Amino acid sequence: MIRQVVIVGGGSAGWLTAGILAAEHRTNCPEGLRVTLVESPDVNPIGVGEGTWPSMRDTLRKMGVSETDFIRECDASFKQASRFDRWITGADDDSYYHPFALPNGYGDVNLVSQWQALSSRKPYAEVVSYQAQLCHHQRAPKQITTPEWAAVANYAYHLDAGKFGQFLQKFCTENLGVKHVLDHVTGVNPADNGDIVSLDTGANGQIEGDLFIDCTGFASLLLGRHYGIGFRSRKETLFCDTALALQVPYESENSPIASNTISTAQKAGWIWDIGLPTRRGTGHVYSSAHTTDDDAEMALRSYIKSSGGDSNCGTVRKISINPGHREIFWHRNCVAVGLSAGFIEPLEASALALIEFSAAMISTELPANRDIMDIVSKRFNERFLYRWDRIIDFLKLHYVLSERTDSDFWRDNRQDETIPARLQELMELWHYQPPSRSDLFQIEEIFPSASYQYVLYGMGFEPKQVMPRRSDDAALAERIFQENAGLTGKYLAGLPSNRNLLNHVMKHGMSKI
Repeated sequence: MIRQVVIVGGGSAGWLTAGILAAEHRTNCPEGLRVTLVESPDVNPIGVGEGTWPSMRDTLRKMGVSETDFIRECDASFKQASRFDRWITGADDDSYYHPFALPNGYGDVNLVSQWQALSSRKPYAEVVSYQAQLCHHQRAPKQITTPEWAAVANYAYHLDAGKFGQFLQKFCTENLGVKHVLDHVTGVNPADNGDIVSLDTGANGQIEGDLFIDCTGFASLLLGRHYGIGFRSRKETLFCDTALALQVPYESENSPIASNTISTAQKAGWIWDIGLPTRRGTGHVYSSAHTTDDDAEMALRSYIKSSGGDSNCGTVRKISINPGHREIFWHRNCVAVGLSAGFIEPLEASALALIEFSAAMISTELPANRDIMDIVSKRFNERFLYRWDRIIDFLKLHYVLSERTDSDFWRDNRQDETIPARLQELMELWHYQPPSRSDLFQIEEIFPSASYQYVLYGMGFEPKQVMPRRSDDAALAERIFQENAGLTGKYLAGLPSNRNLLNHVMKHGMSKI
């Protein structure tokens, strides 16, 4: 029987994994799974990943977390989309949204062909979804009376990654029965068959387990260092390998809070801008082969000044990125989650989502015994190799579609040899038919076909005219567009600002479902 799970490493990866496992497998009951998290007292979390996907709402709800407590203690705000500025041509008015809400009528009719036929064409996301306008006007995704976890518009969060890890630690140990060992791992003890049987620690002796989860970050203490599982670099496709992070104070405590992540393209990368209740989190992600650290910092501070912030605030924190992932993620009785499995630039905020999905699959398919663990590990590796490939395809799409010619960075990103073959094939196909569920056929795709549509048509990709089909129902599409316009007006009138709703949550909390 698999009775003892040992997680090595804390932070968002370790504690989120612990919470998902402990909640599902009743760790706080005598007959439940034993979950122990061993965390070094000297290792500070990287703190990357301040953006989540809507899946985080369900993850935290299943753990038994109060949404009010989470928002208050993690300095969290509501996120409904990503906005991309200057990615197409670099012009000041170059901007589009990737909302979380599916297009209205998605799957019922070919919305793309009718949108393309509009004589006065508005941005695709604005025509097919109300959420772009909600973000443009900094609206919240729910009303003050909407209960915890419920939504008017689909939403995720921005959060303080450091506070999030601390919040999860407290919740898991106090409510879910997770054992917390604050100690150094000094050795890994193998069994005769090659499995890990226990860990040596500095002050707590040997810690035995049946399954070991590596959440040790870039060090990859178990999967990488102990087992020697190789690392597959993806730098030939995604060039960005460095980030400079900087926290920016608001001008006042009532400054508006963006309802979306803002990604602004630069000559050798892009800048993120994330609005939390008490600060903005900004950072410049770039390719060290195409610019210098000094020039990257200058670009970041220039952006902060142009966006109304204090360009002299604080000292930048440099984060090195080796874009890529392990060749496999589960070997024998050890599985890697989070940075120990891999990391790429944070465009589209996939880091925390991958942790969620990894922990969820481990929890759902937790092997009953060692005899079937190899079957589960094979399925896990197949699933996550596929997911990493799809994430890389999707991120690369943003670069491939760009028309920017102002630097080698953008020109190099469009070279055929840097574009995955599958993505090249799909882009050729999408000239004649929009992305659909047939292109991305997994039940739990990392990015659904609707996301590809938002990016393709947001960035000006022009499909070619083909023979008409039954699904090209112009009257139905027009009716859906009108319904969306009506919903847009209704929600703009009825939803508070992001700032006002968050202020209410801080003072009064949310009602329970």
